[in-house]
Amino acid sequence: MAMLLQARRILTKTLPRCSSNSSPAFVKLLGLASRGLHDDVSRSKLFDPNATSGNVITCNAAVVRGPKQPFLMETIRVHPPKKMEVRIKILYTSICHTDLSAWKGENEAQRAYPRILGHEAVGLVESVGEGVTDLKAGDHVIPIFNGECGHCPYCTTKTTNLCQTYRVNPFKSVMENDGKFKIDPNSPLKKMSLLSCGVSTGVGAAWNAANVQAGSSVAIFGLGALGLAASEGARARGASKIIGVDINPGKFDKGKEMGMTHFVNPKDISKPVHQRIREMTGGGVDYSIECAGNVEVLREAFLSTHDGWGKTVVVGIYPTPKMLPLHPMELFDGRSISGTIFGDFKGKSQLPELAKACMNGVVNLDGFITHELPFEKINEAFELLGDGKALRCLLHV
Repeated sequence: MAMLLQARRILTKTLPRCSSNSSPAFVKLLGLASRGLHDDVSRSKLFDPNATSGNVITCNAAVVRGPKQPFLMETIRVHPPKKMEVRIKILYTSICHTDLSAWKGENEAQRAYPRILGHEAVGLVESVGEGVTDLKAGDHVIPIFNGECGHCPYCTTKTTNLCQTYRVNPFKSVMENDGKFKIDPNSPLKKMSLLSCGVSTGVGAAWNAANVQAGSSVAIFGLGALGLAASEGARARGASKIIGVDINPGKFDKGKEMGMTHFVNPKDISKPVHQRIREMTGGGVDYSIECAGNVEVLREAFLSTHDGWGKTVVVGIYPTPKMLPLHPMELFDGRSISGTIFGDFKGKSQLPELAKACMNGVVNLDGFITHELPFEKINEAFELLGDGKALRCLLHV
């Protein structure tokens, strides 16, 4: 799942503004950047790299100092990028459920405070450190939490998207060179920020981890952004029946927009969810995707699949010390279960193809961003997500 950055360098707010006497290098940078500024990105969001490169800069950051405590706007100092590091001017960042989980401290691995949360974003490269050759100032990039060096035993196999050097690390404090990928400057920047985590994870759960086939049946448990992205992925793959499961019926209309064909509200039935799904599908679905992060829900997802071939993909983040709610003998019925990190996408070599698919309309990103707020209202954004009123709240940095 998503990585939470302890000291997130890239949540910058106060990089120097552009001026009428900007350097020639900045004029060039402005020309490069402006081609992709389709989302009302003003000139004030751009910057002169000559004025900041190699220098310590001061930035505004939303700092949380303990579980469930309000975010405080504090000034931090950000040093120039070291070897294989990149410093990014963030334009937009969005709130993910993993951020919400870390803010609450639900998982012991997340309880590191004070910290600066966040990982879904899009921005411009401000400067690069020694050894970085594939990025330069002005490039449009998306930070990702699961990198790809391209030459380790993990990267050279097709069976995993983990990386020996840049694999998921929930306590990493900076974004290393392979923790981002370059995007088309003409792409819609607001929507591209979704590929940092949620949409990539959900679509990849359907495409890569489950490998949904045309004409198959899928049950998706939890209709937040992850679940809806999984539905969009299943729809794009040609699934004939996509069942959405959630206790909030207010999410069903959005589910229909993302390709869901049927819905189950556990509160409206008198039998276990898996029994209802088996009745609806003649024995169970071919694939189930659990996005709620609840072990009781995970068991229902597992049992909702068809015996002999049903596959369950685990996407949600689970609080500790919960354990897998299965008996080993239940696996003898031919059902399988597996987890996925970042939707099994290899960040540098495979994610650009997903970005193209989104730009070409194969995957529809419309509807995921339900709210937009200025960065200073981050506490309001977390409240919206926690109350189930937002899928993604985009913060304008």
